[in-house]
Amino acid sequence: MSDMHGPELLLLLLGALVVTSIARRLNWSAPLVLVAVGLVVSFIPGVPEFELDPHLILVLVLPPLLYSAALDSSYLNIRANLRPIGLLAVGLVLFTTFVVGVTAKLVFPELPFAAALVLGAVVAPPDAVAAVAIGRKLGLQRRAMTLLVGESLINDATALTAFKVAVAAAAGAAMHPAESVGMFLLVTAGGIAIGLLVGVLVRFLRKRLCEGVLESALGLLVPFGAYLLAEEAAHVSGVLAVVVAGLYVGHHSPRGTYTTRLQDAAVWRSVDVLLESFVFALIGLQVSAIISDVDLDVTLLLGAGAVLLATILARFVWMYPASYVPLYLSKRLRERERWPHLGQVTVIAWAGMRGVVTLAAAAAIPQDVPGREIIVFCAFVVTVSTLLLQGTTLPWMINKIGFEGDDARKDALAEAQIQHRAAQAAVDRLDQEIEDVPDHVRDQLRALAEHRGNAAWERLGRQEEESPAAAYRRLRRVMLSAERDEFIKARDAGEIDDEVLFRVLRELDLEEAALSRE
Repeated sequence: MSDMHGPELLLLLLGALVVTSIARRLNWSAPLVLVAVGLVVSFIPGVPEFELDPHLILVLVLPPLLYSAALDSSYLNIRANLRPIGLLAVGLVLFTTFVVGVTAKLVFPELPFAAALVLGAVVAPPDAVAAVAIGRKLGLQRRAMTLLVGESLINDATALTAFKVAVAAAAGAAMHPAESVGMFLLVTAGGIAIGLLVGVLVRFLRKRLCEGVLESALGLLVPFGAYLLAEEAAHVSGVLAVVVAGLYVGHHSPRGTYTTRLQDAAVWRSVDVLLESFVFALIGLQVSAIISDVDLDVTLLLGAGAVLLATILARFVWMYPASYVPLYLSKRLRERERWPHLGQVTVIAWAGMRGVVTLAAAAAIPQDVPGREIIVFCAFVVTVSTLLLQGTTLPWMINKIGFEGDDARKDALAEAQIQHRAAQAAVDRLDQEIEDVPDHVRDQLRALAEHRGNAAWERLGRQEEESPAAAYRRLRRVMLSAERDEFIKARDAGEIDDEVLFRVLRELDLEEAALSRE
């Protein structure tokens, strides 16, 4: 396959955005539509072949996608669910690697077991982009969403480490099991440490830049810097470094300036749409080229089907025991955690769609690995099939199971309670700041605070002398700051969820932005 040139890359990006726009207008899942359209387009005569460069994916595409997802994720929710997330992101990835490896060895006897494990590591990590988009649209419970997002943030590091070990074994440089475990622990701890270091440094710098444009520009460099520092300089997990840096920066972003938050939200939404459209379109466009590289026969198709089946079933075989056995065995866990809803476990088990990491890992397999063409073909069969099969049926499954949480009601109640305190804090701050301010300005500000305090309940079903306008804007900013502080304290104390905090902060930020207009 030939390299992508500038015009071809631009055409791919533009076409992907057009398809995404149409899919959103029709309320369809954009990732699935992009894969389907790319698959069809790849067989049209005269369409150029788009080569998937693993270095491009791993360095330029994966870090910003992971960083953006981490920025929007709740560190507190992930920390509270670290045990089940770890079982998914580490235990399930290693289990899938082994199960798929054994299956591949059985259906392709000529494939060395080490090479079969390479295939297992390649298809082990799910990509939750499509699943999270579907779940959010259909109101999937918050805990299920947290597990899917947390798994997708961490499992790439596990899979890529397993991939490196398996490739080394397939190339004849096998590691002792103890050495493999030591390598995994080292790259994990190193990636976390570097991510935390980058996050602290970025927060320190952003506090001193004090300009939204510069802070957002710095933010765009963070995922690439964290990844390269970890991978190239320290030879540890760049994926974990990016994720930890994103979680740290995102957790502390409410204490930054409103201009940075508003600008960051717009910038990263645009980056996400562009990169996700590019990646899913590229998945579909690879199909014809992959098929042309192998001798397609019944044995290969049946073998790839067996690998696909093993990939899907391994997730189900792992999910049910991992969800219930630890709680059954540990009274302490039962006191701390609720028994998972069977429907929720089933939905998470079915939401194992593969994506960008599987693509990049398959393309990165060295040419001297035995059976490389078989591995790459099976990896693309698993990726495309899980996206189209599970992606199209996941909404039906969520609706069919029909379990609904009370997250929205709890959020609304918690928001109303904290909003009442925030409004009182704003009025108290107003009383401290009032000097020679006209009575009608003071009354208007107090009325506005009371209105905001009551609005959340209603949603439940129930220098030189300042001009009055300048005084209003100054004092209203002071009150908004007090409201923000109260909500942040409530979030840190666990009284409200990050999702509630971010929604309220956006309302406050937009109001402050309106106050700051010339």
